[in-house]
Amino acid sequence: MNKLIFLFIGVFLFSSCGNETDLASKLYAELVLSAAPNTLAAKEQRAGWQLMFDGKTIEGWHGYNLQVFPDVWVAEDGCLTTDRAENSVMQDLITDGVYRDFAFSLDYKLSKGANSGIIYQIQEDRKYRYTYLTGPEVQLIDDDNWPDKLHDLQINGSICGMYPPKSKPQKPFDEWNHLLLVVKGNHVTVMINGVEVVSYEKNSDEWIQLRDNGQWARYQDFGKFDEGRIAIQYHGEKAWFRNIKIKQI
Repeated sequence: MNKLIFLFIGVFLFSSCGNETDLASKLYAELVLSAAPNTLAAKEQRAGWQLMFDGKTIEGWHGYNLQVFPDVWVAEDGCLTTDRAENSVMQDLITDGVYRDFAFSLDYKLSKGANSGIIYQIQEDRKYRYTYLTGPEVQLIDDDNWPDKLHDLQINGSICGMYPPKSKPQKPFDEWNHLLLVVKGNHVTVMINGVEVVSYEKNSDEWIQLRDNGQWARYQDFGKFDEGRIAIQYHGEKAWFRNIKIKQI
């Protein structure tokens, strides 16, 4: 009897993980990456995707803990891009909307040696100075030209300080890459250029161990929230973002 129970549990867990991986692949297949930038293809509209940036206006975004659009960001040439304004460290751009279960898709391009990221499940509150104090970050960085030595939890595609990428499918700086972030319940999947780079289960024993014994250990509210805003990080270097879309799942 015990063997049968263990077999059932094993099959259930394997099927659950498989279902989440299949979900990310299904959502990726709904996207029409060949469509004109900053538009929704008919297929994407039917699947329930929403456009979050039209290439011209800043509607739907604001600065973290600000009432306005931060001056370090600009809508230019069909992209949201950083403007390198002085005295403006860490003015991340965040969504007006709050999201729980979602798929988030965008194209990104980095200048040489640039560093940025996509941060999610963020709580906007003045008691938190930075977005990353509550939300995990998908690291976007030019590994080859970053001036300091990077470890695996800092390189492109990692969940910063938590999970290294399983592969490195990104293109070099000054070339466009595609990112898909899928959050469904406690399961999170990240794909870059159609390749899965991270998949993890929030609140698992492994996740708790990594959070409580790594660089986020002293931030008691890191990873605490299951819903929140999504941020594009400003790190001081030039980066470009377009084709920003979301689907609530």
